[in-house]
Amino acid sequence: MQRNVAPTRSNLLKLTDDLKFAKLGYELLDQKRSILVVELLTLVDQAVDYQARVDKALASASESMQNTVMEMGRLRVANLFGAVTIDSTISLSDRKVMGVRLPHVETSFIAKGPYFSPEGTTLSIEGTLDAYKEALELMGRLAELKVSIMRLAREVKKTIRKVNALEKIVIPDLQETLAYTESRMEEAERESFMLLKQVKNRMERQRQRAAEAKHD
Repeated sequence: MQRNVAPTRSNLLKLTDDLKFAKLGYELLDQKRSILVVELLTLVDQAVDYQARVDKALASASESMQNTVMEMGRLRVANLFGAVTIDSTISLSDRKVMGVRLPHVETSFIAKGPYFSPEGTTLSIEGTLDAYKEALELMGRLAELKVSIMRLAREVKKTIRKVNALEKIVIPDLQETLAYTESRMEEAERESFMLLKQVKNRMERQRQRAAEAKHD
């Protein structure tokens, strides 16, 4: 509580406005916190799902690679994949959620095939290429989700600190200061009223004495 505030009407109006502003800020920040938490939980659920999909895709790609090596031999597969020319592009953009920038990752591939003659190859080698491309796309999406979760979690933490500060420190302090200032103003008004009453009584007594002296 601020005890050094002069008990004036202008200060009382200022404290009232400050209290209204603090309460409005608390309501807005509390709404922001709720929205951010909902978004954060949604992204966490998605990240759990994508983590499972990435693990499954990598396992599938690894299994496909092993099968291809068994069918064609390690040296043959190494030579064939060395001839593969696929350009990958990762496009980054962002979106905003309550002022927080969240990334959006788009992975695309530009193929320049055919990479090798189909003679002496098996279909599994194409399947292996597709499996690894799918895994890379999923990993890009998972990275997007993880970065978004970190940024949202950081913003939620900051917002919670601000909400708690307003709720537990700023608003109670302003309320106490406002009540203290009002009580001091009421006390000052009572003292002023008593003083005016005393002055009025004294002036009436003086008039009575003056009237009595004139009558004598």
